[in-house]
Amino acid sequence: MSDSRGLGKVASQAQLKPKRPTVSRKSKKGAAWKFTLDLTHPVEDGILDSANFESFLKERIKVNGKTGNLGGVVQVGRMKNKINVTSEKQFSKRYLKYLTKKYLKKNNLRDWLRVVASDKETYELRYFQISQDDEESEADE
Repeated sequence: MSDSRGLGKVASQAQLKPKRPTVSRKSKKGAAWKFTLDLTHPVEDGILDSANFESFLKERIKVNGKTGNLGGVVQVGRMKNKINVTSEKQFSKRYLKYLTKKYLKKNNLRDWLRVVASDKETYELRYFQISQDDEESEADE
């Protein structure tokens, strides 16, 4: 019996030891989330303004539940026909797609353009593929 009590004390002491706090090992230099929106085709065709879209994202992205609260947490940058969004806090790629679709709807481009994930960290705006056969058959009727 004395053995079982002794083991019980050891086991209870092991449970009472405070756990060491886990330290996250993030690098201070690089941002944790980087996403790219490729606007090449619509910008070259002149139906979308990348500067206007960039300002739309800066106004609409929410940080801690507030719009216009980017601070140093989220950066939105434009390089030619691509928009880069980098964030130090958690940032959803799906949220970026949602905002892009909202912009397209606002500018009446939603019927012609769609948002497609071309890469793990990249969205691309593509035109809907409309087959010529369907249009010809409708014209014949």
